[in-house]
Amino acid sequence: MKKPAAVTLAAVVVAMLLAAPARADDFPAAITVSGEATTSAAPDLAHIDAGVANDAKTAKEASDANNAAMGKVLLALKGAGIAEKDYQTSRLSLQPQYGQNKSTGASPVVGFRASNRVTVKIRDVTKVAGIIDTLVGAGANDIGNISFEVTQASKLLDDAREQAVADARRKAEIYAKATGVTLGAPLSVSEGGAPVPLFKSRMATAPMAAPAAVAPGEETLSVTVNVSWAIKAKEQ
Repeated sequence: MKKPAAVTLAAVVVAMLLAAPARADDFPAAITVSGEATTSAAPDLAHIDAGVANDAKTAKEASDANNAAMGKVLLALKGAGIAEKDYQTSRLSLQPQYGQNKSTGASPVVGFRASNRVTVKIRDVTKVAGIIDTLVGAGANDIGNISFEVTQASKLLDDAREQAVADARRKAEIYAKATGVTLGAPLSVSEGGAPVPLFKSRMATAPMAAPAAVAPGEETLSVTVNVSWAIKAKEQ
């Protein structure tokens, strides 16, 4: 037996009401703004990428020469006081090198290149230049990126967080005045992403006889907060 049409229609209306979005006046009136602040700090940690590359006629010769060369580099790092936990192999490769036969156009294998790269963590940035000289002196013939880091960035940003909230309030008050309302209590506060330092990576120059010249400088730390403020009409 079929249900009456009126019952079916009523069920549809109830379902539509349950699915309807909330009205705009169900949400508190608010102004949402972002506040920013920055601070600077001297880095206390450095990373250096260095490596050795060797060419030879056979794969074994290239690999053996490269292993011996990297062994000297690792021993030099240990002798310079770098803990074993602070250096790590980052890339190891053995690749054929091709020549060109002008008469046939073929590209025969003429040798092999073995390379080994290591990333070094330096916890005393005043030693960066000395470590680079140590690497070069031990046989490293490829110095890559150098980057500096502030390890306690989050703690150093605490003052900047207060400044960022003050900046958000300043902006909110401007909007409130322009729209003829007054600010109430903050409804929500959130930090815009992880507060991290704006890293500066520097490319090291090719190894030279003169001592390496390295300037750590300062790192700029930045924080952003998003704040929603309740608003109300101005009292007459």
